[in-house]
Parts: sequence; structure tokens; C-alpha cells
Amino acid sequence: MRRPKSKKPKKQRKFMRTAPLHLRRKMMAAHLSAELKKQYNTRSMPVRKGDEVVVMRGRFKKRSGKIARLDTKKYRVYIEGIMVRRTDGTERQAPIHSSKLKIMKLNLQDKKRVKALKRKGGKRRSKTETKTKTGEKK
Repeated sequence: MRRPKSKKPKKQRKFMRTAPLHLRRKMMAAHLSAELKKQYNTRSMPVRKGDEVVVMRGRFKKRSGKIARLDTKKYRVYIEGIMVRRTDGTERQAPIHSSKLKIMKLNLQDKKRVKALKRKGGKRRSKTETKTKTGEKK
């Protein structure tokens, strides 16, 4: 199943609600830190359990921690140490949307993810590495 090409908000919302889980995981992506961006030549990556992230917007701005779990059905991420108090006094982890996060450290335990990062890094060259007519790097 592919992403819709329609510009209509109604169809965009419908796609988000009815998307299969393997596509939802890809849609749950966050920006990389400046160092990781440079290292892997990519702007964002799907978030994963074990990644260290910083919250960039919202109530928990500037708080950081490791991702404890992902809820692909509701498009939410739960971070260790970021809690919300319920009305009965108990605490639970706060749900945060992945677009509000910045990945500071990637979880590289999975071999598939490491291979994907190598593939992504090799696709594009930075502007400073453009070749001249003679084949030398600038």
C-alpha cells in the first residue's frame, strides 16, 4: 500500500487512520541531531525502542530520555522518566507524538537498522563533496 497522492485533507486523515502497521512505523519518524545528520546524510529516521531522544515542543520541552515503548496504533511514543499524574494520584508515562522529538543517540542493536543506515548514507553526497570535471573532490 502506498501513501495517498491526494491533497484533500479528508483523504489524508483517512489514510492515517486506516494505514497498515508497517507503514505506521515509517510515519513515526523524528529528526536527527546535527551530529547524526552529518554522519548518516539523512534528516530523519523512524523512532525505535531504545533510542535516546529530546522533546522539542510541548509540555515536556527540553526533557530527554530513552524510548520505553511505541504505540503504532495511536502514533505515540512513551519515554522513560516523562510521567503524567492521573486524577486518582497514580502516575503513568506520557504519550508524545514522534514529530515533537529529536533523536540524540540511535539504538544500533538491530543489524537491519545498521544496514539501512549504511544504505542511506551512501545515497547522497553533501554539497562540499561534489566532484569537479577532473574527478577530484573540492
